[in-house]
Amino acid sequence: MNAPTFAGMPTTMLSVKMICSECREDPPNLVEEFSSGDTVCGSCGLVLGDRIIDTRSEWRTFSNSDEAGGDPSRVGKVANPLLNGSQLDTAISSHDGTGAMLAKAQGRSVQVRGEKNLLTAYKEIGAMCDAISLPKVIADTAKQLYKRVDDHKALKGKSSQSIIAACIYIACRQGKVPRTFMEICTLTNVPKKEIGRVYKTLQRMLTEGGALHNSVDALKGQEYIQSSSTSAEDLMVRFCNRLLLPMTVQSAAAELARRAGQEGTLAGRSPISIAASGIYMISALMGFPKTPKEISEVTGVSDSTIRIAYKLLHAERHKLVDSKWVAKNSTMDAMLPKP
Repeated sequence: MNAPTFAGMPTTMLSVKMICSECREDPPNLVEEFSSGDTVCGSCGLVLGDRIIDTRSEWRTFSNSDEAGGDPSRVGKVANPLLNGSQLDTAISSHDGTGAMLAKAQGRSVQVRGEKNLLTAYKEIGAMCDAISLPKVIADTAKQLYKRVDDHKALKGKSSQSIIAACIYIACRQGKVPRTFMEICTLTNVPKKEIGRVYKTLQRMLTEGGALHNSVDALKGQEYIQSSSTSAEDLMVRFCNRLLLPMTVQSAAAELARRAGQEGTLAGRSPISIAASGIYMISALMGFPKTPKEISEVTGVSDSTIRIAYKLLHAERHKLVDSKWVAKNSTMDAMLPKP
């Protein structure tokens, strides 16, 4: 049976076969190299075409290794582990006035109250961490801790500000960038005693046997490690950097704090007071003197507290001070200010 013909219509074949002009193999051995966008003859290597379009999926599929056993192929943005739900909402563009109004209305209708509170808390944590120049990993850890508390409805009756302050304090200690209670108090405007109470309660919950120890949440694979209290040596680097003191002063001040701890010279004093008095002593001893007022502005310790602690260090100076710390062509008693 002959194929039907239509008057006035072209009768040329629309299917075109590409073959290599050198090999002329039929069927052709063609290879599509998507990395370079070329069509190449697999036999002789002649490039037959360029700028081919990659029609494959833009992601890789690992169906066998996926935890849920399904295909992880998806569209849209990556899911945020700090939020709950499927997060498959459609977002309305807000470039123009009408779109902004629609986007605002949609946000109010779609967001649940719990998620809105989480987003508000995350925003505050990010702003506070940026205010004192904390790295992003500390902010992320604090957010994960806050979500951990929120998911298990722990710390009922405590204000969100006090929980945020305690989460930031714990995140700093976990990330080896400790901050004092006074610094967190100034940052969050939460009383020092309230931060201490929430911190101790949260620490008990996170340690072994606590309500949050084996919880499954945003902190997958991360276990809370109970760290020791902040030492004066941990604070030396940051305070010396803010006072523009050289590295030699930082290391000597840290060693002085360690020796004072071993001798018990400043037993009962807070780490921040030990750090402040140690910096006052070493900076004068090495020829980079700083006044108690300058140190007080950086550390938050009063002038009188620095002088009292320094008086105790000065009395034990022969046990604590290494001779190599003294500036050249000078003596220890000549360099140290009188208490």
